[in-house]
Amino acid sequence: MFRSLIEKLFQRKKTEPDKMKYLVVGLGNIGAEYEGTRHNAGFDVVDRLVEGAGGTFAPDRYASKAEVRWKGRTLVVIKPSTYMNLSGKAVRYWMDKENIARENLIVIVDDIAIPVGTLRIRAKGSDGGHNGLKNIDALCGGNNYARIRMGVGGDFPQGHQIDFVLGKLSPEERVEFEKMVDAAVAAIKDFATIGIERTMNFHNKKKK
Repeated sequence: MFRSLIEKLFQRKKTEPDKMKYLVVGLGNIGAEYEGTRHNAGFDVVDRLVEGAGGTFAPDRYASKAEVRWKGRTLVVIKPSTYMNLSGKAVRYWMDKENIARENLIVIVDDIAIPVGTLRIRAKGSDGGHNGLKNIDALCGGNNYARIRMGVGGDFPQGHQIDFVLGKLSPEERVEFEKMVDAAVAAIKDFATIGIERTMNFHNKKKK
């Protein structure tokens, strides 16, 4: 009986999430034809994060994956290879495999309801009609996880949303977008060190 109790305690301790490990998810679509499009804003952010930390992505299950360090934290960074509408499959797999707590998950996603160059950080929220977030909510048990919404603008005729999000930014928009990508990278680092509330307070500023 004593041995059984010790084994149970050990198993419980073993399965506790690592509080110093984070899952950073950039949403997008794989393939050269999608590179540089509005819908791949999440990929752009995590690419810059990993490159700046001296890491590299490698193909893995359901995603391209990199692992980088920041101030004693381990950031497991993924770009789902499932295509946008099935992003939750990759998120669920890597959360389980890496034993990462939900509060240490952050997702970066494009948002047509926000002007280009403006980002908004939330501790939780609705999917806002975004199919990637919708699938994550469905497969990962709800919407109570952090996300960075990257403004990509919404100036398109009715019925042309798909063409718009799969289109590329103008040169003028690209300038603002690149600044926003840098801001998002900084926000991810802050999320891992000072928590979601302080990160929101610091970064949720209106574009000037």
